[in-house]
Amino acid sequence: MDTAGTIVKFFQDGGTFMYPIAIVAALGAAVAIERYLYLTRTASGNKRIWAEVSPFLSQGDYRKAAAATVDSGSAIGQILSYGLARVQSARRRDDVEKAMEESMMEVVPRLEKRTHYLSSFANIATLLGLLGTIIGLIQAFQAVANANPAEKADLLSASISVAMNTTAFGLIVAIPLLLLHSLLQSKTTEIVDSLEMASVKFLNTVVERRQEPA
Repeated sequence: MDTAGTIVKFFQDGGTFMYPIAIVAALGAAVAIERYLYLTRTASGNKRIWAEVSPFLSQGDYRKAAAATVDSGSAIGQILSYGLARVQSARRRDDVEKAMEESMMEVVPRLEKRTHYLSSFANIATLLGLLGTIIGLIQAFQAVANANPAEKADLLSASISVAMNTTAFGLIVAIPLLLLHSLLQSKTTEIVDSLEMASVKFLNTVVERRQEPA
């Protein structure tokens, strides 16, 4: 039997609980793909905007810096826009820093959005697999209760083998989802760290520019 046929037989032998596990797998894959693409675009956009804005900040040309960030649509663009809006009116570093922290509180939840679903999907897939196996075992024991004693052992072993398919499939779905969850969390943490680093560099540059005349 070829590989495709083996997979189809494995799925069919698992019973009705294989279908909800497959749905969980599809939902998890959709969330993982969407989050990966979003985080990848965000990281790329942040690098591009920072490379564009950094020279303006070093020159103290906040007007051009604000023009580059206001319509960028990137996470770092939003944070820098908040800071640049306060640079002209605020006299203290703390005031600018608080404005950027406020923007950070808006940006971070968007980066973390839906990622936590992957760990929930992994747990659900595992539990559905166990539930399917338990129900399959109950049905197997009921089926052999009135069977011919000579056939009970073979019938029970075959039924248990089929019932275990749901647990195996649940783990097959859960393990990749947990790995994807860890990968996306790590990627999110890297982006948040880069945003915090850019905020600190921005504040230090502003303070240095203000101290230069003195």
